[in-house]
Amino acid sequence: MARPLMLFFTVIFGLLFSLNSFAQSLTRADIEKEIRAQRAELEALEQQFLAPSAADLELFANLLRQPNTGLIRLLPREKYDSDSTQTNKKTLTMRGGGAYYSFSRLVHEYGYGSDLELAADHLSVGFAGANYGMLLNIGDVSLDEISPEHPLVRFLAEYKAVKTEPEARVEQRRFGRGTEIEGTLYKERIPLEINKTYLVRSIDFETSDVLVAFHVARQDSDGSIIIAWKLLRKFPVPMLARTKTEAENTSLIR
Repeated sequence: MARPLMLFFTVIFGLLFSLNSFAQSLTRADIEKEIRAQRAELEALEQQFLAPSAADLELFANLLRQPNTGLIRLLPREKYDSDSTQTNKKTLTMRGGGAYYSFSRLVHEYGYGSDLELAADHLSVGFAGANYGMLLNIGDVSLDEISPEHPLVRFLAEYKAVKTEPEARVEQRRFGRGTEIEGTLYKERIPLEINKTYLVRSIDFETSDVLVAFHVARQDSDGSIIIAWKLLRKFPVPMLARTKTEAENTSLIR
C-alpha cells in the first residue's frame, strides 16, 4: 500500500510542478492574450444564454421578416445583475445582467441607451440622469394591428420631449407616480403580464428617443421573458438645453 500511495503523490507533485513552471513561463503578453480569449468565449456564451429558442424564432418568423422588428430575452435583474441589491443572485459579466435592452442600438448591456428593464416582475423605462419615459399595457392586441396611427398609440406618438433638466425632472415625477390622460394611465413602471402587448416611449437624452410596441410572449422557469417587438417611430435625438448656471457648473467640474 505504501509504494502505490507514494507513487500517486509523486505523480501529483510532478504535475503541479509542471503546471507551475508553465504558468511562470508565460509572459504578461501571453496572459493578456489568454484573458482576451477567455473573455470573448464568455461573452459568446452569455449571448447564447440570452438568445430566444428556435421555437420562439419559428413562432415569430413572419414578424421578423418585417423591418425594425426583433425577438429578445430579458433576464430578471434581481437574479443576474451584479449591481442588484438582492441576495442569492447569479451574476453575468455583462453590465446590467441581461435585464435591459436598447431598441435603438440593439444591445442588452446597460449604459448604451437602455429603453426597457425587467426587475421584480415589473417592466420599467427611464433609468439614469434626466432620462424618462412611459409604459402602457394595451392587453390582447396583436403587433400586426399596431401602428403610429392606432388610437392607443396617439398620445405617445404625439408627445414632445422636454428640453431642459428641470422640465425632465417634472416629467420623471409625473410618470413615476402615474398620470392619467384621456382615461388612460401612463407610468414609468408597471407589472409584468405574460401574453400581453405593451407600448413604451423611451427618452434618453443625447442618445435616442423611440416609440416601440412589444409583446411578452412567455416566461421561462428562471424568470426570463421572451419579447417580440416592433419599432413604431424613431424621433430626433433629444438634447437638454443647459441654463447659464448649469453650464458654469459643468465648466468648473471640467
